[in-house]
Amino acid sequence: QKDSICNYFWNDGKTFTASADKQEFVKDASENFEEPKVHIENYLKNSEEKYDLTANLFLEKSLHKASTYLSKDAIRGVLGMGKLDLMTNLNAVNERYFNNPKLVQLFNTYATYNGSNPYSTLGIMSLIPQLEMQFGTFYPKGGMHQITMSLYKLAIEEGVTFSFENPVEKVCVEGGAATGVIADRQYDADLIICNMDVFSAYQTILKNEKKPKRILSQERSSSALIFYWGIDRTFDQLDLHNIFFSDHYEQEFDLIFEKERVHEDPTIYINITSKEDPEHAPKGGENWFVMINTPGNKGQNWDEIKSASKRSILEKLSKALGTDIEKHIVTEEILDPVRIEKDTLSHEGSLYGTSSNSKFAAFLRHPNFSTTVDKLYFCGGSAHPGGGIPLCLLSAKIVSELIPEHG
Repeated sequence: QKDSICNYFWNDGKTFTASADKQEFVKDASENFEEPKVHIENYLKNSEEKYDLTANLFLEKSLHKASTYLSKDAIRGVLGMGKLDLMTNLNAVNERYFNNPKLVQLFNTYATYNGSNPYSTLGIMSLIPQLEMQFGTFYPKGGMHQITMSLYKLAIEEGVTFSFENPVEKVCVEGGAATGVIADRQYDADLIICNMDVFSAYQTILKNEKKPKRILSQERSSSALIFYWGIDRTFDQLDLHNIFFSDHYEQEFDLIFEKERVHEDPTIYINITSKEDPEHAPKGGENWFVMINTPGNKGQNWDEIKSASKRSILEKLSKALGTDIEKHIVTEEILDPVRIEKDTLSHEGSLYGTSSNSKFAAFLRHPNFSTTVDKLYFCGGSAHPGGGIPLCLLSAKIVSELIPEHG
């Protein structure tokens, strides 16, 4: 468990380290941003109330089953709707609580946790800080990939058989029910669980089935441009999580979601796992995962965008860290929306399936089961409840509870 959540940097030289301890965070934020403690305490209290009112309903159950709405959790949620900020956006909620625009910006960044726009996504998203500050910020020993490997190991122990490098070509449907898949041969099955991006699934392995047009037409989440840099020195002012803010935050999101472009002063996220696992980089060096939010792949000139963005990123980081960063890059790998789309089949290279920029977004994610094909289930980032590792795991848990006699 981490003692700090993230290190934040602004172009004017302002920095802030967010403590993972809620009381310490309130104290530090109040002092650093000259914000009354009561403002921050009230915000975090409201965040906790939102989470408590909605987590069991929106995150842990199917939104497409009538039984969900007949539960005590649903009644509590309805009675507490006035606290959920469902009629305003996240930025407006943050401005309501805080005077300092930098503190507003800090809390606006939580919208990017699911690839959304803080100036559009609902104010209920202010519940996200509750997860970090109440339950803690954790780093899996060995890195994020170990979550995958742990699940793989558990599955093997439970007798699961994997068939890698064997892409599915079609889900077989007979008599209105899924009966198997065709890959290198036909595999019969009692039921099918699909964790593929649902948009791509309906274009390929489910292309003969009725498409949920309204769901598939939803706005996609943001994508990303990522530079994997091997750095030949260490930086004490950086930690596992680091964010370098743009001075033009609202304009940055407007460009991404409305104009399908990348701002010349992008907000930069840097993840450095060698801070926790020194063996992830040569001694005396660091492994930097440098990411900026981008629009999805709509046919833009990505070579031009990559070149311009790299210059902007290097200039911004060099100024903030007081050294020419480019001189310290010894290896580089680049991941852009085109490659994300190609490698993962996520439509347009979106990171989180659909965005959460509309008030109906939660209800317009694909259900965890097919409404037209029996014995066909869906989980993963493009199904309910959404993208990101925690929500993907919750999605799988919901499916496991939906499956009759197999759960």
